[in-house]
Amino acid sequence: MTIVDILRSSPDPTMDRCFRFFPCLADPGRRSSLCLKLVLVTIHVVYLVILFLFDGDLIEKTKKEPWYTALYLLLFGVTLIQYFATSISSPGYALDAMRAVNERNAIYRQTSETSNQSASSRNGSFIVTVEGNQTERNVSGSKATAWSKLVADLYSGSSIRTWTCTYCNVEQPPRAKHCHDCDKCVLQFDHHCVWLGNCIGQGNHCLFWWYLCEETALCLWTGVLYISYLKAHITLVWWKDAIMILLLITLAISLIFLLLLLLFHSYLILTNQTTYELVRRRRITYLRGLPERVHPFSKGVCRNVYNFCCLRSSIYNSLEPIPSPEEIKEKSRPYSCLAVVTCRCC
Repeated sequence: MTIVDILRSSPDPTMDRCFRFFPCLADPGRRSSLCLKLVLVTIHVVYLVILFLFDGDLIEKTKKEPWYTALYLLLFGVTLIQYFATSISSPGYALDAMRAVNERNAIYRQTSETSNQSASSRNGSFIVTVEGNQTERNVSGSKATAWSKLVADLYSGSSIRTWTCTYCNVEQPPRAKHCHDCDKCVLQFDHHCVWLGNCIGQGNHCLFWWYLCEETALCLWTGVLYISYLKAHITLVWWKDAIMILLLITLAISLIFLLLLLLFHSYLILTNQTTYELVRRRRITYLRGLPERVHPFSKGVCRNVYNFCCLRSSIYNSLEPIPSPEEIKEKSRPYSCLAVVTCRCC
């Protein structure tokens, strides 16, 4: 039992009011995420403060060339802002998408409710009812809710018979997965980032990639400043040198990790994959029998980048159907000189 849990169980009314006004402290998951965010921000501040406390030459350079330090501080601030923006962004939940689809068909639903049964059967309309976290299907005939019909169309031509999540009872479109940390189904689930305390999915993968770019650039610039200090003051004050070297080693390790992560996610973007699909490829039904070099959702490098940057915010443009066998066969063909000339890879 942690200290916070002991305080929470105590009869002190002051602590009860504290947990009431700050619910993130009462939830262990949110409390852990908050602590990690505080640690990450503290690390950033420590690197910045140590740099300006020890390096007098940097302060003199700031007086002569203020634009240099201003750009560095701007990158520092933008990186932290991007971090918090990504941490509170929505990755795109299947339940929210379901509600959006059903709300989009609200006008059609109203006309269906006011029309008689024969007119409804002729024009193929359907009735949508949303209650809580589920949709209730209209049992008459073969009608389905708007979301159910959309998901069924995305699975057309596939051997999959059921796509309903057993945890939250939401019909999952292709590439969606239930996140046990968030307890929700995430569209185009990539992974759950513990440092962000948030899932990475369809709605915020682009934000996450830009955060990696900014964090990598900030670490690289900070490393250059630390190396410049050590080259000029390596034998002056030993304890300052020891602190700077220790921080520089930690920074170098972090930079290697960030570079690898940035390259990895850039590869995923270019091939229109997710981390979950790449790691669990043999366990995902619609990917299990495909060759490793075949990426069924890829539409070419240029189109993949455009969709990733411009269309991820709209669920209607980013819900991708499972490719047909003909499309899979086309993607399985090896590349040739003619394929490059015809820009098949793009």
